[in-house]
Amino acid sequence: MGAVGLGIAGLAITGLTAAGLAPAGTGISGTAIAAEAPAPASHRAAKGRHRAGRSVPIRQQGPVGVARHSGTTTRHSRSGNAHIVDSPESMVISAHRIASHGATEMVTRQTMDHFTAGTSPMQILALTTPGANFASDDAFGLDTLANTLYIRGFNQSQLGVSMDGIPMGGQGFHNWNGLGVDQMAIQENISSMTLTQGAGAVEMPSAQTLGGAITFTTDDPQDKAGGRISQTFGSFDLFRTFARADSGILNSTGTKFYASYARTAQDLWKGFGDQQEHQANFKLVQPVGSHGKITAIFDYSNFDQYNFMSLTKNMWRLLGRNTTYLKPDYAKAKEYAYYAQNGGIPPGLPAGITNDEVGDFAYDGTQEQRNYLSALRGDFDLAANVTSHSVAYGHISNGVYQGTNPFLISPSSGTLMADEAGHPDVRRLGLTQSFDIKLRRHTIQTGLWYENDRFNYPMRLYEDGADAAHNSKSNYYAYQATTWFADSFNTNTFQFYIQDVWHLMRDMTLTGGFKSLTQTTHGGTSFDQTAALADSWGTYYSHPASGSLTASSAFLPHFNWDWHFGGHHELYWDIAENMRAYDFGTQSGSGNPWGGLGSSSNSAQSVFDAGKATLKPERTWNYVVGYRFNSEFFSGSADFYHTDYINRLAAITSGPTNNIYAAFLNVGHETMNGADVLGAIRPVKGLEITNSFSWNNATYEDSALPYNGTTISIKGKHQVYYPKFMYKANLTYTWHHASFNFNTTYTSRRAMTYTNDEYIPSYWTSNLNASYDFGRVLFAHEMKLSLGVTNLFNSDYIGGVYGAASVSGDDNANLFVAAPREFFGTIAAQF
Repeated sequence: MGAVGLGIAGLAITGLTAAGLAPAGTGISGTAIAAEAPAPASHRAAKGRHRAGRSVPIRQQGPVGVARHSGTTTRHSRSGNAHIVDSPESMVISAHRIASHGATEMVTRQTMDHFTAGTSPMQILALTTPGANFASDDAFGLDTLANTLYIRGFNQSQLGVSMDGIPMGGQGFHNWNGLGVDQMAIQENISSMTLTQGAGAVEMPSAQTLGGAITFTTDDPQDKAGGRISQTFGSFDLFRTFARADSGILNSTGTKFYASYARTAQDLWKGFGDQQEHQANFKLVQPVGSHGKITAIFDYSNFDQYNFMSLTKNMWRLLGRNTTYLKPDYAKAKEYAYYAQNGGIPPGLPAGITNDEVGDFAYDGTQEQRNYLSALRGDFDLAANVTSHSVAYGHISNGVYQGTNPFLISPSSGTLMADEAGHPDVRRLGLTQSFDIKLRRHTIQTGLWYENDRFNYPMRLYEDGADAAHNSKSNYYAYQATTWFADSFNTNTFQFYIQDVWHLMRDMTLTGGFKSLTQTTHGGTSFDQTAALADSWGTYYSHPASGSLTASSAFLPHFNWDWHFGGHHELYWDIAENMRAYDFGTQSGSGNPWGGLGSSSNSAQSVFDAGKATLKPERTWNYVVGYRFNSEFFSGSADFYHTDYINRLAAITSGPTNNIYAAFLNVGHETMNGADVLGAIRPVKGLEITNSFSWNNATYEDSALPYNGTTISIKGKHQVYYPKFMYKANLTYTWHHASFNFNTTYTSRRAMTYTNDEYIPSYWTSNLNASYDFGRVLFAHEMKLSLGVTNLFNSDYIGGVYGAASVSGDDNANLFVAAPREFFGTIAAQF
């Protein structure tokens, strides 16, 4: 594998990218310090809470990446075609040439078409863009639990994300404040995505951005009536269908719409179960004379997935990549639960497996997520030099996050495990309003964003029987369950921004502006009966706490300079300060001010009240300087960036040795230096070879971190979960109607503990895709056949990570093994 990667390297030019921090915290397990996103409140969180003397994992955030854009967005003309706003941060979207600009990288529809239909846009983004790292446990990258995205050290819960101007919040699992891209839009309907890897983008409606932003744009309905359909088949009984119908222009006013549907179904590549995704997108465009247009959007998704079980590195090495949940062997699941609760190792497990790791096994784990997103957008020319962009949106999300908990008891049957299911209910309502005002050499851009987010989460217990478990996919009604606890939150967010794009010269701009952000969250535990259920269900301390917190900053500045010269050259720099509002999450989770606090002898409420007086929201100062060269034969870019990460927050065990409890504290600073270098050469018509290299040195500055009744030092240790080096090579060749794409990625080892005593091993992975366009066939205007292979050389490596990182040692089961080699074929037609 290394030889193949080096061979491609020899064909191409080089590149450089950077940095990292850890993902969302999965339950309370092991001696953990920080997790980078809300932890699930299902069985995954049970292990550490149950065991005496184990600490609660804590959350920590790392720098988030931005893209090679310096701060503005692409606007749409009355005709619906995109064009450049007068700003250094715009991207050109046209039928002719599409290029990156400033500190922003763009991935076009043409690039996305080189990958297997339905592949997650986040996965495509990482395979083609310096500084981005994406890993999962399934070939399509659609498993929301295991997916891990980092952009220059910041994870998916720390990025600003929008789609067609609609705020999309965090992209991680349990994203109570947003919606993941795989559930908001069918991949074929996305026309482009831009990744802002600079220092900031003040116009992005986001309360969690610490460094950068991703903007997704979906295409408008076609002017001519028609349709598209594609069918994909693949390994492990993969079956994916996509269909879209465009109405064409219906009347003299220009009304047009499209409706589309996609279904993806595939068996798990190991263990029992499958993963199914249903998606529907509807978009209507109504021009309003010559003054603008109104766009209506409705999106629906239903993700119904059996999960893969997360592992420790020790389990992966001793038991192999196929290790997963015990279903359908119910007898073995009960046996493992007995040993988990009573100590010892079940027969048949190899030497070296610990009792802690026996407790990481469970019968099964599933998730069902349903999302409904509606939006009404208006784009109007109010005057010759004033344009207005308005978006009103509503998002409803609900589902079931289920898992067998081997540390509970089903009281009627006496079985030493029970089905634990969280029932999230999210409702987001909001609006954005922005104006662009052109005044000779200046373009003033200003706007505001308001959102109300209501979140409810009851945790319910369902009995497992003596001979069979509770059904994993049905009968999750309140009347059939015993409610353990319930959490409720209400969040109000307000953001205002203003910036001036000053055209100093014809090809030189200076942008200066700021945003003001305020977010207030009220809520916490609304119901808890842990004590009442302790004898019958074996419930343990669940950390109830409630109260309100506000994160606010009136002035978060952003400055950018961009100069194009000599016809092919560009220089730019970005400077910005960013603030991230507080996460909120369930009491049984971690990584937020309300979750996983206290202990049975030191109440969560008292810890919350004490922390409220001292907590301050996280901030970053980001600096980027870069150079880009573009010509017909060669394109190259080089960026250097520096981040000061201030007031890093983490859940951590605190207090004296005789009264240790979990708290959420400021644990110090982090600094990050990194660079990305990219080169693309086009030696002959149709052939492009791209190489990029990324380097990042993100280190903690904490020399006396309170932990477990004492202090530890992690000063100078590298950020967890993000590689220090990445190398990517892409070779694309188009000849007449045939197209070929090969990409390979090297990811260096990733620290998996804060003391850096354990690492996730480095790996190479490669993908191969080929297609042939047959042109007109019978009644189809275009018929295309595509073939693809993922993980071409069948590498066995750790992909996604979800959960708290340990201070030291290999104790947390938070690693997901990547999918093996898989084959796919797609036939697509356009009418």
